[in-house]
Amino acid sequence: MTPTDSHMAGRRSCVRDLASGFAGLALADLLDRDGFFDQTAAAQISAGAQPPAIAGGPHFAPRAKHVIFLFMYGGPTQMDTWDYKPELQRRNGQSIEIETRRRSVRKQTLLGSQRKFRQYGESGLWGSDAFPYINSCLDDICVIKSLYADTFAHGSALLQMNSGRVIQGAPSIGSWLTLGLGHENQNLPGYVVMLDPRGGPIAGAANWSSGFMPAAFQGTHLRSRGEPILDLNPKSDAARGAQRDLIATLDRFNLKHQRDRPGFSELPARIASYELAFKLQTAAPEAMDISGESLATQRLYGLKDPKPAHPKSLGPYPFGQQCLIARRLVERGVRFVQLYSGGGHGDQNWDAHSHVEDNLRIHAPEIDRPIAGLLCDLKQRGLLQETLVVWGGEFGRQAVAQGGSGRDHNPLGFLYWMAGGGIKGGYAHGSTDDLGHRAETDRHHIRDLHATILNRMGLDHTRLTYLYGGLEHKLTGVREASVIQPILA
Repeated sequence: MTPTDSHMAGRRSCVRDLASGFAGLALADLLDRDGFFDQTAAAQISAGAQPPAIAGGPHFAPRAKHVIFLFMYGGPTQMDTWDYKPELQRRNGQSIEIETRRRSVRKQTLLGSQRKFRQYGESGLWGSDAFPYINSCLDDICVIKSLYADTFAHGSALLQMNSGRVIQGAPSIGSWLTLGLGHENQNLPGYVVMLDPRGGPIAGAANWSSGFMPAAFQGTHLRSRGEPILDLNPKSDAARGAQRDLIATLDRFNLKHQRDRPGFSELPARIASYELAFKLQTAAPEAMDISGESLATQRLYGLKDPKPAHPKSLGPYPFGQQCLIARRLVERGVRFVQLYSGGGHGDQNWDAHSHVEDNLRIHAPEIDRPIAGLLCDLKQRGLLQETLVVWGGEFGRQAVAQGGSGRDHNPLGFLYWMAGGGIKGGYAHGSTDDLGHRAETDRHHIRDLHATILNRMGLDHTRLTYLYGGLEHKLTGVREASVIQPILA
């Protein structure tokens, strides 16, 4: 929505000049609290830049205020988790002609799951014994079994799941939400990412980039150990008042530089990030300090559990700590939190090429109790109804064996699950074919998943646009996308 009213545009231009400095940011905040600005102008100022198109808040009443995106890097296997396929089990070891890579159809050997499945809760949803704790929460979970994507490669699949595009340079979903809704807590980032201790995903920061939007909308990487943000605290013992004087002096130089470069977003974004860093010196350590949480809460997230027997498994502590921090962040108004399980290559993530059972023994115990703890904790605190929890990876796995006991990549059919935030619990939507290979009933491209996440946050994916290069860009792109209506509560 580009402003057209000349009086309003003039007023915003004046405020822009005032707000370009640190003192102006504080002034803008005070004026906004007094109702001086409309939502669009306030969002522009909080971004530290004036993008040519920006949403001014939700398009309709939201069902969720926050998103916690649990990303299983590497591509978890659907037929060994929550997509029970008795026909695949029955035909284990048989040969079949099947597409294992794009337009590559070969004779392969079917690989049935070694997991034991049963139905859980009042809903009777199927779950494998790899996730006993999450299965206890299935009455609060909606499993979408019929998703598909466009690429077999990790790098492009990660980018498509995070930004809707298969190439770098597009804004990620957290950037779109921050663009549309702004920040709820001005002392913390609106968009936070935490990585697995073993490393980050392929393409790295491109997965939480703001792309062609102003740099202020990119995700903030918070470290779960040590300093939450590197170089957050000053190296000297300077008092906060002295820090403020130094920042104000730098701001005067920045303001002069910025006036000569009104279309350059990186500088105002950097200014805004420094101002945020000043606030984060107290806000971030407090938000990430779990030492005050009760012993019962820490146990709920698996923080006191022993490490599993598998020597490569980290156990539940690292991911459990991040899940607990995610709850603390959404409590404090952070809009979008993304946690990555799996890092590096091979068995360090969910990429089960060599042995799918071994891969599950490594990673399932790392996330099972922490995620169940997160869902239970959000629910008992009354936060689940306003927090959308999303679980999945960049694609699924094949129904056939790779190297005897592994599974290759499969974007043709895979599952995600969602909970809370206006999503129907205890419900399974869509299906793959009898072997779990290809989405068949109620098929949904991942752009439909993106449209649904935006919808629960009160945003219409057709109206949330950003003007760049002469085009009105959308998270869901130029092809038609639809909200997955049957899963909405």
